Amino acid sequence: MMIELAFVACIATEPDTCRDRSLLYVDVPVMACMMQGQAQLASWTEQHPGWEIKSWRCQVHDTRTAEI
Repeated sequence: MMIELAFVACIATEPDTCRDRSLLYVDVPVMACMMQGQAQLASWTEQHPGWEIKSWRCQVHDTRTAEI
C-alpha cells in the first residue's frame, strides 16, 4: 500500500500562487505519515526556499486517479 503526503505549497511572496504537491511512501502506515508529516514538510521547505506549506494531509494513494 502506498501512502501519500499531499500538500499545497504557495509562493511566499504570492500567496495566491499555489501548487498541489505530494510525497509518496511505500509500506508506511497512515499514522506514521501523520506523525512524521510536519518534519518531512519542514525538510521540503528547506529544499524549496520561497515556498510555504498552506495545508497538508496523509491519505492512501489511489493509483486509479494519479496524474502522470
